[in-house]
This record gives sequence, structure tokens and C-alpha cells, in this order.
Amino acid sequence: MLLHIHLIELSDRLSQSRRDRLNIWTSLAIHTRLLCIFLLVFAISLTPIGRWWTWALYGIVILPILYWSKVDLGILVKRMAIESAFSSIILLGTLFRGGGDLLWQWGWMQITTNGLMVLGSVSIKAFLSLLLMNILTLSTPVPLLLQALVMLKMPPLLVSILAAMYRYIGVLTNEFKAMRRAATARNFATRNLYDRQRHDLQWQRQVLGNMLGVLFIRTYDRGDRIYQAMLARGYQGIPVVTELDSGSWRDRLAIACIMIIILLGQALII
Repeated sequence: MLLHIHLIELSDRLSQSRRDRLNIWTSLAIHTRLLCIFLLVFAISLTPIGRWWTWALYGIVILPILYWSKVDLGILVKRMAIESAFSSIILLGTLFRGGGDLLWQWGWMQITTNGLMVLGSVSIKAFLSLLLMNILTLSTPVPLLLQALVMLKMPPLLVSILAAMYRYIGVLTNEFKAMRRAATARNFATRNLYDRQRHDLQWQRQVLGNMLGVLFIRTYDRGDRIYQAMLARGYQGIPVVTELDSGSWRDRLAIACIMIIILLGQALII
């Protein structure tokens, strides 16, 4: 089934107007964009703690990428807010590290200068990395990203798994919504799970557990049927990719500039 659905049905070199030719980001090949983003994310993540000017330089580099990508700022802010809410729970644990001068203490909880530095450094790393990844996914269609992964020699099996997840996550979501509507029609509600005064609290929790179990079984069964259908059509584990573009001098220049910026940022000791 996936064998006959190409990873890319559009050319990553669309016809551009005279105004769009000045847009460096859209003029790059998809695999070049992906490689530049990954290089920046790795550089940001591997930067030692407390290198504020290095992250400031990387943040300045992200600004033109954000401008050229022409992403919807509303959607970008919503995504960043949701992702930051989850990551902040983990980042909060870095605040109570020992070392440095003691600023505040209450029982076993203490805030030190070292803890504040670690929290600030990790928060900046997480923010810049999430910003880059969201810019990439919002400005580039997922099928094009899958093609780029194949061109960058990522294992074909992993790309096939990602492609299957992308294509069938909507199917599983709709199936779960249908199960939830059926359970709601039988007096099930999520808010009832926390009401200890209800006499049917155990039944409410049992319904939720059954829904998750049935969804897992249906997912496994659907995946097996899809895989068997793919094998019957000659699937060999290699994604089908069309219209490969090795890139031009702009792509090589962009990668060289990113490498220079990364090295320059790592050399800053201010």
C-alpha cells in the first residue's frame, strides 16, 4: 500500500516569482533545509552551560529563517506554548541543583546560583531547538521531509515507519473519537473519573481501560492487514522516492555558512 503512495508528489523546486527568488530559505533543497536545522539543533544542544552569547548568536541566525519561512505565527505560538508546557515540568527539576551560592532554602529544597544557571541554559536550549523544529515542520510538507530523510541515508525501515504513522494517525484518531462518542452515549465522561462520590466510579474507569485496550488491539490488527497488503504488492521495505534533487551551489553555500556560524558561536568565550 505504501509502495504505491510516493513520498513526494510535488517538486521541491516550485516555480518562483521574481520576489520569491530573494527568499533564500525556499530556494534551498528540502534535504539542505533539514540538514541546516539539524546542525543548528545539535550545536545548540551541545553548547556548554552558561554560554549566553553563543545562544544569542544562534538566536539571531534563527530570525531570518523565521522570516523567510513565512510560517503562521499564531500556529507557531500555540505549538510552542503546548510543547513548552510539557518541557517546563522536566526543566523545573534542574532548578534545585546543588553547587554555587545558596539563594533560598526551604527544607530539602534549595535554589543556588548553579541551579539558576543550569535552568536558564537548558531552557534556552529547549526553546531554540523547539523553535527550529517547528519552523521546519510548518514550512515544509511532511512528505518532502520524508524524502529528505531518504536522501540523507536514514534507514529505510525507519522512514517507512514514520510515513505509516503520518498517513494513518488520522485514521486512529477518528477511530478513537468514534469509540469515545459511543462511550459518551452510555453515560461515560472524563470528568466522572475524578468524582469519588459517584457510585459507578469503578465502571467509568473500566470503560476507559477497555477503550485503550481495544484501540491497541485494533491498531495492531490494522497494521498487520496493511503490511500484508503491502507485501502482496511487492513491498520490499524501501520507500519510493521520485524527483531527487542533489542541490545547487546555493545549498552548498548555505551548509558552509551554517558551519561557519556554528564554529564562530562555539569560539565565543564572552
